[in-house]
Amino acid sequence: MSITPFQALACPLDGEPLEMLGGTWRCTAGHSFDIAKQGYVNLLPVQHKRSHDPGDSKAMVAARQRFLNGGYYEAIAKAVNSAVEEHRAGSGLPNAPYSCLDAGCGEGYYLRHLAKAVPGSVPLSLMGLDISKWAVLAAAKQDTLQASWVVGSNAHLPVQSATLDCVLSMFGFPVAGEFARVLKPGGLLLQVEAGPNHLRELREVIYPTLKPERSMEASVPKGFAHQQTLSLCYELSLEGAERIADLLAMTPHLYRASAEGRARAAALDTLTLTVDVRLVAYSRVSVA
Repeated sequence: MSITPFQALACPLDGEPLEMLGGTWRCTAGHSFDIAKQGYVNLLPVQHKRSHDPGDSKAMVAARQRFLNGGYYEAIAKAVNSAVEEHRAGSGLPNAPYSCLDAGCGEGYYLRHLAKAVPGSVPLSLMGLDISKWAVLAAAKQDTLQASWVVGSNAHLPVQSATLDCVLSMFGFPVAGEFARVLKPGGLLLQVEAGPNHLRELREVIYPTLKPERSMEASVPKGFAHQQTLSLCYELSLEGAERIADLLAMTPHLYRASAEGRARAAALDTLTLTVDVRLVAYSRVSVA
């Protein structure tokens, strides 16, 4: 594979292009951001933080890493790879350099899978961004790709405008305006979202009752055209309280559930679950 770090970073303070000088990214105004010894850069200014340590905690990141490395979501990764490859191959320049941002990359699972799936002859430029420094640290430590790993916010992407071929939003917090800004015309936005039955069996354990399912019909974001929506549904079985605890820890349900609900989950030794996700593909278009 031919992987290069994503170079079109932008200063999070003034939006100017960043240039690599030694082990530091600098803009023309003199703002500088050092690359940590683990290989990532922090481009999240304090004024863009909502808390002292935003995003997933160190424990949540470790739980997600253990769960994903168990292969339980490999089918999702393969579906993402297929959607990205379809977009890349259909671009009319199938061997041209292709750049992809995972906006909310966690510990880098989906980018690692994508890098292995793209033909080795294609120059691939990868960037993983997450607001959690623990997630980005875990991604950088596992990196054999030479990708760019960045602590940053989807609300203020430290990326130059119209420089990306693809943006992934995996169970994250999409910011359509920013995604539209950084994508090239014709670029792909691929959002992976929980479907109505996703992890239903776990939710039935931890909550007294389930809320009515919200409508899955979402409006098309400004600056995009809807391309396709794919559904993926399958069952998985978890064996052992530790694996069930890891799954709970990597979801928002860990904090939404009551102490009693979490205790019921902790008492389980086995759990069969439904994985129900939607992959929604949008194409970046010009807005008059």
